[in-house]
This record gives sequence, C-alpha cells and structure tokens, in this order.
Amino acid sequence: MTLNQWRNDDPAHAVEISVRNDTTTPVRFVDVQLVTDSLKTLPPERVDSTLGRTPRTDLRIPYGAARCDPVKIPPVKPATVVAHVQVGNGPVRLARFPVPHPDPTLAMLVANECGAYILRQSVDVTFEDAWAHVGKTLHGTLLVSRKGGEDSLSVDDLGNTTHFNLRPLSGRRRPVVVLPPGTTRLEIPVEITPARCDPHAFAEAKKAYLFPVWATVGSGQEHWLIATPPPPVQATFLSYAEKTCGVG
Repeated sequence: MTLNQWRNDDPAHAVEISVRNDTTTPVRFVDVQLVTDSLKTLPPERVDSTLGRTPRTDLRIPYGAARCDPVKIPPVKPATVVAHVQVGNGPVRLARFPVPHPDPTLAMLVANECGAYILRQSVDVTFEDAWAHVGKTLHGTLLVSRKGGEDSLSVDDLGNTTHFNLRPLSGRRRPVVVLPPGTTRLEIPVEITPARCDPHAFAEAKKAYLFPVWATVGSGQEHWLIATPPPPVQATFLSYAEKTCGVG
C-alpha cells in the first residue's frame, strides 16, 4: 500500500491510497483513514470498494492539514492506512497497513504545504481587481504585502497554471522584485495569456487559477505559495480566454 496524488487531487486536498492485491480473494474496503503525525487526522472516509486481483487500485480520500513549523519544514513522519476491510466472506475487521517510510508523496505534501505556511508568516500575494485587455494579453497587478519581519523579501519567480501564463511586464526573473527592509507593499505589473485554447480544457479546469509564486525571506530557503485570484477576477480571466481563443 502506497500514497499517490493526481493533478486534480491537489486543489481538493485529496490523496490516493494505492492498493495492490496479489491474490484472487476479493477484499472489500468499507472505509479508509490516513494516520500520521505529519498531518491532522481526519475521520475515516467511506469508500465501500471491493478489489479483486489488481496491481494497483486507487482509493481517493481527503487528507488533513500539514503540521507545520513557522521556521523550518519538519521531517516527514511514518504513516499508517487504517481501514475496515472484509476479506472474502469473512467478517468486517479493522486493519492497519504501514506505508513504506519515508513515503515520497507524503514528503512532497508536507514540504509544499509547510513551505507555503512559512512564507505566509511574512508575506501575502494577491491579485488586484482591475484588469485590462491590451492587444491579445490581459494586464493587471499583483500586490505583495509584508505581514511581518524586517528582512528583505525577494519575489523570485511567478508560475503558470494549467490554463494561464503569468509573466511580469518588466521581464525580470530571479528575482522579479525585492522588497527592501521597511517596505510594506509593492505592486508587480503582470500580463496573462492563455496556456491552451481547446474547449475541453476549460470545461475540465481543475487548477486553472492556482498560480505558484516563489519567494525568499532574508537569507532563508526559497519556498512557494499559491496565489488565487478572487472569483470576479477568475471570471475576467475566463471571459478573456474564451474571447482570445474563440471558444465559449
């Protein structure tokens, strides 16, 4: 039993419990729960799935918030999958399946979430409300706001999503901007362009508005957080993309 995560699991804060059954005896999973000191423990998730012989079947469940430190990313802790199972025609019983340690998927979840948690102690990045069509691009502003501390703060890079490209109008990268000590707010003029134009893509837009932003506080380690535009700005992005791509 291992952990995995598909692209559409990330915005749903879900993980796949990947199960292998090497026997011909069916095994019914009534519910599944992920237990580890690295995450807040959620109640068991009912799945009610019966597995025959299979090299891998994924059972999707939500996972709890990472237990983070405000200064450093904690080492990943051992994990156990706890489930009520029925083997063949036997009774339903509680079973515990140790996940091989250290699990790379769990380590990735903790590193990503705790890196963002560390950054958000010092900075917030938000999308301003006003956006304007300029040719075939959409121009607007990211607002970088210091939340605490006196160290210099470097916005190192802006990332794209599955559906939109986000670029600084200055063309600068690594760093895009630097907030000197004492500066509390700074605006980054940016442009948006479509990353893809097929109609099916917009119908299945799971991560269209989750923009990664990499930043460094003082002489610390670079981390990244997700900046998400508010719903009205998302609607502006979608309307722009439909018009630019000629889809609806």
